[in-house]
Amino acid sequence: QITKADYAYYDYIIGMDHSNLRNMQRAFGGDPAGKLSLLLDYTHRPGQVADPWYTGNFDESYWDIYEGCQAFLEYLKLTNSNQ
Repeated sequence: QITKADYAYYDYIIGMDHSNLRNMQRAFGGDPAGKLSLLLDYTHRPGQVADPWYTGNFDESYWDIYEGCQAFLEYLKLTNSNQ
């Protein structure tokens, strides 16, 4: 379970959908440092990861997560190389 202390500890806090973001903002009392994002925000098609609970399409969710993780890794590489 996410706690208010997590906000100070982590640099990136990533959710899968808008419901995750709302819950995290509520838990943290906002996002003053801009640490919250959606996983697919790092891709060329920002949005929400398809939830297989509702879609029944686990393959789509897998590929959303895979693409998001790959894009986030590239983002981190670029961010660290510019420092």
